[in-house]
Amino acid sequence: MNIKDLELSEFVTKPITVSPSVSLLKTREILLQKKVKRIIVTDKNFPIGVITEKDIAKKIYELGTRPIKSVKAKDFKLRKLHTLSKKHTVKECAGLMKKHRISLVIILDKNKKLEGIVTKTNLVTAFLTKGSDSIRVSKIMKSDIVTASPSDPILFVESLLIKYGISRIIIKRNQKPVGVITFRDFVPAKIPQWIAESADPKEIQEYKFKKGLAETHANQMSHLFPFHATDIMSSNPITVNKDSEVKVAITKMIKYNVSGLPVLNNSRLVGIITKSDIVSTLAN
Repeated sequence: MNIKDLELSEFVTKPITVSPSVSLLKTREILLQKKVKRIIVTDKNFPIGVITEKDIAKKIYELGTRPIKSVKAKDFKLRKLHTLSKKHTVKECAGLMKKHRISLVIILDKNKKLEGIVTKTNLVTAFLTKGSDSIRVSKIMKSDIVTASPSDPILFVESLLIKYGISRIIIKRNQKPVGVITFRDFVPAKIPQWIAESADPKEIQEYKFKKGLAETHANQMSHLFPFHATDIMSSNPITVNKDSEVKVAITKMIKYNVSGLPVLNNSRLVGIITKSDIVSTLAN
């Protein structure tokens, strides 16, 4: 059977949950202890929202003088839930993720109660373990990549991340990738690190121009002017050849805990492949 036609029941995982009355501090503690990226908020096992470390960081940032101990899970502006049942297929799940640009789908039982979750990583792993098609990286990679050079100022690199709404910039020299910069490497001076570690480019931009931001904080960026991409990039990025099978790329993503790889042809940079590209393949 084609992997796209497989039911989600094979790939559902059990999520970590909290009740609406659990405190913000306890929720963050659970995230860190369990080493998970998200927690499902449930009320009598009915899912009512999802909270990520990014959500917690944003809430703390917005507290002002309000005591942090007073904030509960129910106080969050909960994310919209996208749901399916375990009888739906991999293709349907991938299509939902692609349409809404999400990395998580909630799985409900017949009573609309929480049964589990399926993540983008679950689907990518399913492609690796269950997929029978031999697909080359060149078939699904993106060739219109955004790059910078090692000598480019890091503020220029930041502007590229924001302008194109992307998560990573490949740093190249003589058409060869020599590094990668993501928001986990590049932390704007006036953005708390725990926000920048998980926030996407548009959200970082919102914080940068947040109404009422103190001028003294805004001026902190000035100390970044002398620095260049080479000062903060992650060197020697993990790469994959364009003629390799997609499964090779997935194996490297899982092994090195990355969501995207520069693609090479004879050591020259020709594209990038991400988990989103693989999910899009499953959705078509």
